[in-house]
Amino acid sequence: MLKLITAEIYRLLHRKTFFIYLILLAVAYLLIAFIRSGGFDENSILEDALIFFNFLPPVVGGILFAAIYNDDLNAKNLITLVGYGTSRTSIVLSRLLLMTLVSSIVFTLAPLMLFLTHAALGWTATASNMSTIYALAFKYLLLTLGYATISGIVVYGTQRTTTAMVTFVLCSLNIIGGMLSALLASLLGSELASRISTHFMLGISNRAYYAISGDGSLLLPLAEFFIYLLIAVLVSVFAFRRKEMEF
Repeated sequence: MLKLITAEIYRLLHRKTFFIYLILLAVAYLLIAFIRSGGFDENSILEDALIFFNFLPPVVGGILFAAIYNDDLNAKNLITLVGYGTSRTSIVLSRLLLMTLVSSIVFTLAPLMLFLTHAALGWTATASNMSTIYALAFKYLLLTLGYATISGIVVYGTQRTTTAMVTFVLCSLNIIGGMLSALLASLLGSELASRISTHFMLGISNRAYYAISGDGSLLLPLAEFFIYLLIAVLVSVFAFRRKEMEF
């Protein structure tokens, strides 16, 4: 599996369009921040972070998902890997580990970019504000990984890149979660539906954010998150084994 991950990292590092896309996004944020800088104050970085991280899962997570999960389908690499004896379990786990590694780097560097941008514009963030921003980054990192793993089931079960990408985007925009919450509310009532929704991916990530901020324990939401990942991986492997490879 290590060789598989190493090969995928090499492939990503040589994917120029991926880095160009990230650079363009960073430049776009810098321009927007510069235009808005006349109205900045010491708390503006928090307002920016709330908006910025809300869009990272679909905008940045989307291209990561496409590069890590969908490119193999487009290039028919899955057929080659399976043909050379690579187990389907290793393929599923390697993609999850790679998504975790790259997403962690992105969500670690993103707060630093916000800090440097606002500092350059004359508003250096406090330690308290940066702590909150990193808590937000962790929340949206969990969401990105969770939605990628769930959408991975579609990748391996259908082997349709468009369907998988649409699933990831709909999850990232909370459209699917919102629809499920609305359905539960109509069937069970708003109070019970609200309690159940706290165990959806968004609810788990929110609880993790509040725990890091000092409200509650981080152990339970993280345990639920890893249970989600485990179930999604098991279902992905099962779907992958059941699906005939398309040549």
